[in-house]
Parts: sequence; structure tokens; C-alpha cells
Amino acid sequence: MKHFLARFHRNETGAVTVDWVVICAGIVALGIAAMTVIEGGTVGLANDTGSTIQERLND
Repeated sequence: MKHFLARFHRNETGAVTVDWVVICAGIVALGIAAMTVIEGGTVGLANDTGSTIQERLND
């Protein structure tokens, strides 16, 4: 058991996996945040454009 724990302690292959998971999670979170900001701006622009077109059609 002592040999197993010593070998387990020296093994670092899992640490690389954890690093990649954290990096990927950060990239996904950044993408979702950017998409939320862009979506809010495009919805507002689309509404303004629709209102302007409707006003010009009614004139």
C-alpha cells in the first residue's frame, strides 16, 4: 500500500487533464459571455430598424 501511494503521488498525468479542463471551461465561459453581449446589441438594433421601417411605411 505504501508503494502504491508513493507511485500515485509521483504520477502527474491527471494534473495535465485538470489543467485542460479548466482552460476549456474558461474558453466556453468567455464565449458564452461574448455571445450574450452581442445578442443584446443585435436584438436592440433589430428592434430599432424594424421601428424605423414601420414609421417610414406609415408616412
